[in-house]
Amino acid sequence: MKHVALQQALVLRSTVIIAFAVGIGGCLEEDAAPAAAAGYSEGPGTSDGQWQYLGGDSAHTRYSPADQINAENFEELEEAWVWDGASFGAASGRSTPSYINGKLYTVAGPRRHVVAIDPATGETIWSYREPNTRRWEYSMRQDYGKGVAYHEIDGRGVIYIISPAFFLTALDAETGRPLEGFGKPVPIEGFPQTGVVDLLADLGHEYDPYEGLPLEKGYITSSSPPIVVNGVIVVGNSAEQGYNQSRIENIPGDILGYDAKTGKFLWKFNVLPGPGEFGHETWESDAWKWTGDISSWAPLSADQQRGIVYIPTNGATLDFYGGFRPGNNLFSTSLIALDVKTGKRVWHYQLVHHDIWNYDTPTAPVLLDVTMDGKKVPIVVQTTKQAFAYTFNRETGEPIWPIEERAVPASRVPGEKLSATQPFPTKPAPYDNQGLTEDELIDFTPGLRQRMLEILKEYEIGPLFNPPLHRGNDLGKKAALWCPGDIGGTNIDGPSAADPTTGILYVTSRKHCSYRILAPGQERDAVLKEPTGSTIADWVVTPPYGAVQGPDGLNMFKPPYSRITAIDMNTGEHLWWIPVGETSDKVLNHPDLKGMDIPNTGYGVSVAPMTVTSTLLIYAGQSGDGTPQLYAIDKATGEQLGRVEAPAVSSYGMMTYVHKGKQYIMLQTGSTLTTMALYDPDADDSGTVH
Repeated sequence: MKHVALQQALVLRSTVIIAFAVGIGGCLEEDAAPAAAAGYSEGPGTSDGQWQYLGGDSAHTRYSPADQINAENFEELEEAWVWDGASFGAASGRSTPSYINGKLYTVAGPRRHVVAIDPATGETIWSYREPNTRRWEYSMRQDYGKGVAYHEIDGRGVIYIISPAFFLTALDAETGRPLEGFGKPVPIEGFPQTGVVDLLADLGHEYDPYEGLPLEKGYITSSSPPIVVNGVIVVGNSAEQGYNQSRIENIPGDILGYDAKTGKFLWKFNVLPGPGEFGHETWESDAWKWTGDISSWAPLSADQQRGIVYIPTNGATLDFYGGFRPGNNLFSTSLIALDVKTGKRVWHYQLVHHDIWNYDTPTAPVLLDVTMDGKKVPIVVQTTKQAFAYTFNRETGEPIWPIEERAVPASRVPGEKLSATQPFPTKPAPYDNQGLTEDELIDFTPGLRQRMLEILKEYEIGPLFNPPLHRGNDLGKKAALWCPGDIGGTNIDGPSAADPTTGILYVTSRKHCSYRILAPGQERDAVLKEPTGSTIADWVVTPPYGAVQGPDGLNMFKPPYSRITAIDMNTGEHLWWIPVGETSDKVLNHPDLKGMDIPNTGYGVSVAPMTVTSTLLIYAGQSGDGTPQLYAIDKATGEQLGRVEAPAVSSYGMMTYVHKGKQYIMLQTGSTLTTMALYDPDADDSGTVH
């Protein structure tokens, strides 16, 4: 029976109130020794019931020591309240709220309203909206905001956000008002005269404050929050990737650093090295002059004690063709460690050379202290779309286990020259499909397997890093499949989590293949209507493109279709894996499969939002009929300990917090935020447990 106190689901529609070798391995920067924060101490995971960072802590473990919700009472969870962001235009459900000093903070909707919420009732306390600009109007990442950053200045809490228009704003955490003495006045009517930094001003390109960058020059926005490390705000960005763009020009997604108290610009790290800078020789044919992107749209993480921030990047301009930018293209699709005080490179590792697979690094790296040969070792692990967990000593950049350069296929597209090798970690083993062979295809029955083989006859299949094909290729194929594809491996909707007390990493992933076909750029010039002055690439993506469906809409692969894998980062060994969710009715009711003993395939639609507590791994999935579920998993064995129906399908992150003695689990459910908690008959209306 649902309890009335928890069933009230307060749906609130609020109004606005106020290597080691260039391009191959890492390389330690000699003059960039990280500065440790004097007296700084941050325990593993979160503390005191807080969830201060997007990933819980700055190490992005998504771990909380909270234990009120456990295996014995998990199935007693009920809906506590719902916050509805419909009045803010929210739709994507990607923002993970932070719980800090008794309040929840999040962003909502395409305007990226900053909202403070009562954590016991869901009532809106205050909200802030940035004034309109033309540069906001054309942003591609409006409703993609993932959250906020937080820092204390002279005992006062401050909330920081980056907007789609690429402004950095600092707000008083209690009132929501722009922070006095922060930033400079913005010469746009209606903008506050304090509390705002125009980030375009420090990138070094000509622009108009209201209009933004000339679109023929480039484009930049943001989807992840900044991170504050030892009093420095580190700002990443997002660009025009993954959308079949055609021009070769863009601006680089350089990383910016600011003083957290004043907003003073401190440093800029060039992600596309110019003449005289480290890595410049990896950009041949002067491509550095016009090529851009290499943004850090994924969240950042940081080692507060060592003063190092870790930057995951995506590929360079034109995701699927790079003939105009020969070379390995540092620092595209890399992990970069920067000294937060100076912005200088401490070390780097390029995960994909000359990326043309859209293998942008999609999640924040996870920091752990593990034990190897009896010694404590600080590591950083980056999970990827390739289903690799690249692991490094987070201080030096040295790979924890060898990473081998292995030969990969050459491109058949005229003018394209790919790297002859790519880096393959020897440990941990890949945690999901890589490449495609007949053995990996659906095999419930010989008939279904044969139908799948017929579907694949018009595609070129091959190993990991199988490159795209062009129209009129000499193989006579419709396209080439690369696996994992756009939504395969680990991606934005399934950030990894970890238990810092055991060193176990939990990775959610999905089987998937993608294809793109390339056509001569000049043929599409008139149709694409690119901004005046842009240069169309020799080859651009043209229909058809996408993914391959299996017979009768079934999944093309053997199960499981998506999974959670537990990896012991002390040894690099896989401990266990489980399917995400349960076998869908579409599989169970297929006429060829009725009566068969079908193992749990997993639901197969999405990977799992998850978080780790002192007693459980908790993730969101779906039962066979699509009913949303929360699952409680034994962290050591993968055994399911409990399940409970959730109010709605959730996506991206999950978090947990403890407010006034009561633990809540927060789900991102489309335009809403939904909390679940245990019923407590002794709690008053404010949620306080007596």
